[in-house]
Amino acid sequence: MAPVKIGVLISGSGTNLQSIIDNIHRGYINGEIELIISNKKAAYGLERGRNVGIPSLYIDHRSLGSDEQYNRELIKRFKEKDVDLIVLAGYLRPLSKEFIEEYKNKIINVHPSLIPSFAGKGYYGQRVHEEVLKHGVKITGATVHFVDEGMDTGPIILQEPVPVKDDDTIETLRDRVLSIEHEILPRAIKLYCDNRLKIVGRKVVLKGEVQ
Repeated sequence: MAPVKIGVLISGSGTNLQSIIDNIHRGYINGEIELIISNKKAAYGLERGRNVGIPSLYIDHRSLGSDEQYNRELIKRFKEKDVDLIVLAGYLRPLSKEFIEEYKNKIINVHPSLIPSFAGKGYYGQRVHEEVLKHGVKITGATVHFVDEGMDTGPIILQEPVPVKDDDTIETLRDRVLSIEHEILPRAIKLYCDNRLKIVGRKVVLKGEVQ
């Protein structure tokens, strides 16, 4: 089976991107990253891509006049590379309805909580972990899901719990959750590339035995 062509959207340092790159290089994922795009010029994830020869672009959304035009530019760039799967790896801008329809059931996102808890509008970055600690919950985690038109509402592919310790800070909890993100995001991408994912209603069914 030919490798799946992957496009990645980032806004920051790109540690999740690095986990994807590493798992492709070791043969775990039957895919190839064709293009990385960031809405932030200083995003270190762009360097991570360039360091291994992946085309990595900064596109300034302000130069395109509107979110709709920006998303059309993203579609154009990914279409030029025949990308089949879009991965949001710490991407912090909204996707347009047009983009989501163009890549329906072909967009994967990772979120630093157990959706539907601590998810939705405003829940991104450190605020997620801040709210987890504020609420005193005992378990949090990470979720990989397909993207739909809602905010963190798409069908869930994988989840993994993470304990919340009494002496946790935002930073220690963030790092513990991030390490789990680095495990389950590549695993979800592998399942997609191996054609092992099937959406049934709001559920994602895994075909065959999970490795």
